Amino acid sequence: MRPLSLAARQRIAVLAGLAGATLLAWAWLLRLDADMKAAMEAGASCELRPWGGADFAFTFAMWAVMMVGMMVPSATPMSLLFAAVARRAREQGSAVAPTFVFVSGYVAVWTVFSLAATAAQWGLERAALLSPMLASTSPAFGSLLLAGAGAYQWTPWKDACLDHCRAPAHFFAAHWRGGPLGAFRMGVVHGLYCLGCCAVLMGLLFFGGVMNLLWVAGLAVFVLLEKAAPHGTAIARVAGAALVLAGGAQLVSWLSGS
Repeated sequence: MRPLSLAARQRIAVLAGLAGATLLAWAWLLRLDADMKAAMEAGASCELRPWGGADFAFTFAMWAVMMVGMMVPSATPMSLLFAAVARRAREQGSAVAPTFVFVSGYVAVWTVFSLAATAAQWGLERAALLSPMLASTSPAFGSLLLAGAGAYQWTPWKDACLDHCRAPAHFFAAHWRGGPLGAFRMGVVHGLYCLGCCAVLMGLLFFGGVMNLLWVAGLAVFVLLEKAAPHGTAIARVAGAALVLAGGAQLVSWLSGS
């Protein structure tokens, strides 16, 4: 058997690192979900209560870990290309940071987003718009989440950000910087494009339930498909139309019954 080339070993190492981070995040979420269910079965109260500092910190940690589990897989094509370009640059004598520095910049953006999501969850709980499982309790609010996310799928901002996420070679041609700071900066820039592509979709977590892991996994798979699958832009548009229709149908149903 011929030994693996340096490029092949590098791809395996990058994939293993990304997969490891994703699996650890999902393992923590599954453990958290199991603990919550066990507490409910033991008779613990499911009512929402005012937050303290520890509650805010824990919720922020939950969102940050969830974003790693959801968003790191969709950064795989960009991370693999960064590793390949960095390897060639090193062979030519240029100083390039390891791939994890690029990924760290990407994760940093979603960590900041997690802080905003934590604040949003706090506000929605205070407004009594979320159930104990952190899903929308208001048909009007739920309809707004669905229709808003669907409409955004058709905007030029979505198209521009998704195009960048789907074109790693074009991204690096436009944004390449050398050194560790350059790698981190590129990760941040890619994270910002990804945020522009997916942040509104993340609002759907408040529709299906932040702690509904099947819903979380479904959104993660969809994000990966629209970024990496053939005809991803068409997938995004079709999903957008379906979300708008679902939001409208829910609103009509609520108004008809009220």
